Amino acid sequence: MPVYLDHAATTPLSGPALAALTSELSRSGNPSSLHGSGRRARAVVEQAREILAAVAGAHSSEVIFTSGGTEADNLAVKGLFWARNAADPARNRILVSSVEHAAVQDTVAWLEKHEGAEVVWLPVDADGMLRLDALKAELDGGADSVALVTVMWANNEVGTVQPIAEVTALAAVHGIPVHSDAVQAFGSIPVSFAASGLAAMSVSGHKMGGPVGVGALLLGRAVKLVPVQHGGGQERDVRSGTLATASIAAFAAAAQDVVEHQPAEGARIAGLRDALIAGVRSAVPDAVLRGRDPFDAPEQRLPGNAHFTFPGCEGDSLLFLLDMMGIESSTGSACTAGVPRPSHVLLAMGLTEEAARGAQRFSLGHTSGPADVEKLVAALPEAYARAKHAGMASHVSTIQTASTKHDTSNQ
Repeated sequence: MPVYLDHAATTPLSGPALAALTSELSRSGNPSSLHGSGRRARAVVEQAREILAAVAGAHSSEVIFTSGGTEADNLAVKGLFWARNAADPARNRILVSSVEHAAVQDTVAWLEKHEGAEVVWLPVDADGMLRLDALKAELDGGADSVALVTVMWANNEVGTVQPIAEVTALAAVHGIPVHSDAVQAFGSIPVSFAASGLAAMSVSGHKMGGPVGVGALLLGRAVKLVPVQHGGGQERDVRSGTLATASIAAFAAAAQDVVEHQPAEGARIAGLRDALIAGVRSAVPDAVLRGRDPFDAPEQRLPGNAHFTFPGCEGDSLLFLLDMMGIESSTGSACTAGVPRPSHVLLAMGLTEEAARGAQRFSLGHTSGPADVEKLVAALPEAYARAKHAGMASHVSTIQTASTKHDTSNQ
């Protein structure tokens, strides 16, 4: 049985989610149909909406079901930009943190290329924390041209929790809506849509023990948003498409379970994280923790996240060596896995490309236990030594190849 340390990518189905999913999969009915089966399915969806709203600190009418976090991010960012820009063409700027998930990062880049948006990438500090002074300067210097602000609640790679309350307070002075990708935060730390001051917030089922392929956009009742897709007019005419009743029921069950147990479970997982960080630092003294140090500011780091860079090795090499030893981890976002480039998050934090290439993220969840940490710490020294040797050999080979090419070009 492998040691699974990639819960930030997907965490296993929880018991309540599995029970809800299997129960609904055995039934039929389109929740938009008017007959008995359709009404029954609609009742399941609406009950799930009420549950999700309650645990997310929202009103049920603010819950828009989607296929996941990526769709919710696209819907929020594109929809808000189009609505605000249509109402006032001068509002063409998007203020966005430089450490966003690709679902937001690529969406604003698309709006810049195809829709005339001007994107302002807000800087972060060395731990990946948004620099509020930079946000304030952009707002004070030209709020009339800003369509929206989008800042993730917690970073998916280094686990830094962003100051969302301060972000929304700064934007509220100018009446600017704020969207937050809360996919990593919701279920891991206390999250309340109503208390946040956000106009829109994205969440996803498979990060908290629900199934893959379902999520939600929490959208303020007074917030105007242009739909990305059109059709039957479901979900307040904001997100058309037949609703996935079974997945929605399982998502709500998972969310209710994880939020109800969050205080105790968060403390348990944070304890495992701290043991993991201490163990890695002892086993591999060269390893550098990235993101906020939980021993200094525990509230500013996700409880299940431990992200390191390992000097002199490629993150992919270390990942595969650990995998061969029965330890499953990640180099960063699963959405960009296999892409041979250093993390944009680490680069934004000021790391060099060489340092960023040695990244490894270990993320814990509801199935994690002390034995998982012990096995990682035991396996890591050998895996790192082999990965470092492979990295150095590759570096020498690259230099020799470049030298050969240079010599040839001078002949």
